Amino acid sequence: MTARMRLAGPLLTWACLLVVAPPAAPAAAQDARVTNDVDTTLVTVGDRIQMTVTVEHGVGARVVWPDSLDLSPFEVLGVQASPPATAGGRVRLSAVLTLTAFELGALEIPSFDLRVVGPGEAVETLSTDRFGVEVVSVGLDEAGDIRDIRGPLGIPVGVITVGLWLLLLLLALGAVYGLYRRSRRGLGDTVEEAGPPARPAHEVALEALQRIEGSPLLERGQVKEYHIEVSETLRRYVEARFRVHALEMTTREVVDGLRRVRADGDLIDELRRFLDQCDMVKFAKLRPTSEASQSTLDLGRHLVTSSVPVPADEPAEAAEEASGDVLEELVS
Repeated sequence: MTARMRLAGPLLTWACLLVVAPPAAPAAAQDARVTNDVDTTLVTVGDRIQMTVTVEHGVGARVVWPDSLDLSPFEVLGVQASPPATAGGRVRLSAVLTLTAFELGALEIPSFDLRVVGPGEAVETLSTDRFGVEVVSVGLDEAGDIRDIRGPLGIPVGVITVGLWLLLLLLALGAVYGLYRRSRRGLGDTVEEAGPPARPAHEVALEALQRIEGSPLLERGQVKEYHIEVSETLRRYVEARFRVHALEMTTREVVDGLRRVRADGDLIDELRRFLDQCDMVKFAKLRPTSEASQSTLDLGRHLVTSSVPVPADEPAEAAEEASGDVLEELVS
């Protein structure tokens, strides 16, 4: 990239006008000379270079600087002129130019012209010397070799870092627990053996259905809550009766679990129909009538009474009569 900056001549001209001394003995403009020097010829990109330009001429002459300075590929950042000094009938004036470059490689500070106007408007044109400057990358070390690329800076351990690690740990624990649950279901979907319930599962389920039937949920329009309670009552009954994790399963998983424990096929079909009806209300926002909701509860009650376990020494007919007696007691 070539950076150019043109400095207005008035600044330099103003500084150099200080050279004009009170008229004295005439001196020719041809006696003038210019010298210039730089403080360094090796810099890194963007560093500053100081170039000092010194003009000597006779008393009574004046220096005319160029209207603008174009020292491309270097950019002129500023100019500072020192007060003129007179000694031995000669006037000495110095100006320091601050330069910089944004290109790499061997660059050259170009020459520029200035004029010295003596008495009688005699003009002498002077040219500065050119200087070569090597501009290198900031990646160079003291030996001049390119430094190795450094790795990324380490982030200090803070609250955010600790929080992220804790989150990852929780996610890992959750994944392990999920795999454990799936493996348990794959082994039979059976609950752990527990002690005998205080009361038979069918009695608990029938009482719960009776309580729901007598509740004001349907009168208040809480159809969804009604079906949720009916569905959970049957799922708890299936867990206690068949040792299947019905409360934590989808309808399809409940059906598969009952098949694995060899439950009655008709019971499985009716239970699937019952759970599908409840799921339609819970998840599909279906709003059945009060009569349809009552029919769903009646189907759940039938599922309970038709699946009461039969003791080994008791005929099936006796078991059905016993379950009927329980139902009559609850209704009464």
